[in-house]
Parts: sequence; structure tokens; C-alpha cells
Amino acid sequence: MPDTAPPRPALLRGMHHTGYVTQDSQATVDFYTKVVGLDYVCAVIDDKVPSTGDPYPYMHLFFMMADGSTLAFFESIGLPPPAKSTHPGYDFFTHLALNAETRAEVDRWAAHLRACGVDFIGPIDHGIIYSLYFYDPNQIRLEVTCTTDDGWTKHGAQALEDLAGWEAAKARDREAGTGSQAVQEWIASRRKWHHQVGH
Repeated sequence: MPDTAPPRPALLRGMHHTGYVTQDSQATVDFYTKVVGLDYVCAVIDDKVPSTGDPYPYMHLFFMMADGSTLAFFESIGLPPPAKSTHPGYDFFTHLALNAETRAEVDRWAAHLRACGVDFIGPIDHGIIYSLYFYDPNQIRLEVTCTTDDGWTKHGAQALEDLAGWEAAKARDREAGTGSQAVQEWIASRRKWHHQVGH
């Protein structure tokens, strides 16, 4: 039987834009133009959502980065504030990382944010990247980061091995009812091996 599946699309070229919700368009424009330094390049206004037809009047703001990709924000009339996270992890694991060229540039961002009165964490050396973290007016966690290991995206085989180890440790904890004990033990052994081989 001939294979009639359509050809796989080309590899995606990068991020076109990301979309977030804001409760205050003016505050968002002020922050991203005056603090982050992005150009406010486009606004889309409609009385319904084109993809679903829902009758939510909105304003859609776009801010452009140096590579041409954009950050986008929606403000919709009557949209209530988001519900609080059920765990602190959601507040720091979920984030948007923005690319800087060098460690010195990340350090300059630290000085800039300090001068603007914006609280931040870092810079932190993660081994493969060097980063600092802060929040925008919409409580979206932002990261300014630069790559410090040019080979960090060339470990696909090891990433698959690590995924298998992670899933196996989770299964052991689930079966034994031990919370995250097996996961933590696996992380400790993985970290020890990681340091021994010089990654």
C-alpha cells in the first residue's frame, strides 16, 4: 500500500510572536518601550475573536525584537484577572526567555533594571546559559539570557536518555508512594555523572 501521508512541513523558522493577556494596555506599552526598549509596532482592534467568533472586544499590542519576532498582548473589556496559581512552581517555571548576545550584555541589563527600579534575580550562571529574571506589569516572568555553551543544543541522544531516566524514577515513586524520593535520588546520581564527564 503506497504511503499517502502528506510531506512533513519545513522546520519552523523561529518564533513569530507570543500572545499574553494584559489588564492594562498603557502600562504594558510603557514597560516594554521604556524599560525593555522594544518598539511598539502594531495594534489590532476588533469586537470579536476571529479564530472562534467569541464576542470579546479587544486590543492586540505588538512589540518587535531585533530578530523581527514580536511579543503580543491582548486586553479585552470585562476579562477578569487571572486566577492565582495552585503552586508557586507555575509562577517561576512558566517564563519567556529573551536572547542577549553576551554575559556583559546581561550584566548591563542588571544595571539597567536596577536603575529603573525593577526587582530582578541574578545574574545566574546555569552552565549553558547566563540569565537574570524579572516580572512585567502582567506578572509574566521574563528572562534575559545569553548562551555560554555553543554546543548545548547538540545533546539530543542524551536528552532522550535523561527523559527515560526521569520517567522511570517517576514510576518508581508512583508505585512506592514515595513522593519524589526516587526522582531526587536519580537527579543526584545524574548530576554526579554529569560533573564527572565534564558536561
